[in-house]
Amino acid sequence: MILRSLLFVPADSEKKLAKSQSSPADALILDLEDSVAGQNRPKARGLVKEFLKDKHSQSVWVRINPLGSEDFIRDVESVVGSNPAGLVIPKPDGPQALREIDNHISTREAKAGLHHGDIKLLPVATETPEAVLTLGEYRNPPPRLAAMSWGAEDLSAALGAATNRDENGEFLFVHKMVRAMVLIAAKAAGVDAIETLHADFRDAKGLERVARAAQREGFSGMLAIHPDQVETINAAFTPSSADIEHAKKVVAAFANGAGVAALDGKMLDQPHLKQAKHVLALHEAIGKKS
Repeated sequence: MILRSLLFVPADSEKKLAKSQSSPADALILDLEDSVAGQNRPKARGLVKEFLKDKHSQSVWVRINPLGSEDFIRDVESVVGSNPAGLVIPKPDGPQALREIDNHISTREAKAGLHHGDIKLLPVATETPEAVLTLGEYRNPPPRLAAMSWGAEDLSAALGAATNRDENGEFLFVHKMVRAMVLIAAKAAGVDAIETLHADFRDAKGLERVARAAQREGFSGMLAIHPDQVETINAAFTPSSADIEHAKKVVAAFANGAGVAALDGKMLDQPHLKQAKHVLALHEAIGKKS
């Protein structure tokens, strides 16, 4: 599953749901949580079920409400039988919350006659202080874990922070630290790390800078809050023609089975080969998708 761009879509908006079907996003996240008022959630659940009846070019995920909230069980009861690609989990206090959610999903999968385990989970894994302290526990990944993302706004509120950014718009130290911890936790769990959203959807240059920096650091994709952000994100997480040609040269340099190789006056070892193979595999997967 390719997850370069994941576009949030308010699940109570028929207009935005219809428009999202033409988006080049790799994944749509139909949102039942923050972007939907409580009184609109019954309507939103119905629209999600209708949306999931059709086939889509994107993988379709649903952000449900947090475990323990009044809407959690209603969301799971309504959504699981429609077999989304996965559920985005807000505000989990750690991987144990995902294990509990797995039990809820498994029961309803069996009831609906669905294949066990097909519905994956993507936690926004840093929205409470407790969650941050459990990030290391994801090295023993909970069932269904497909990727991990992080969020700054709810964490800031929980910390009592006046802001999460400095005067230049950069994340403050605590949030940079948490971001790095999520990247490491995801890699330890063997899943993709997904960069958080860039809230200023009019800031195209800032978005490109943030997305390309995330790609260089090891993130596989990024959340999008507006349709106009998707193409910029896809471009940042898609290997360029130069990347592909270089990767081919690196793989060719190791063709004789040597542990080290030389290319363009530089010595290469196994991590270079591993990265080159990753670039070529991603390029092939994107080609098959399109």
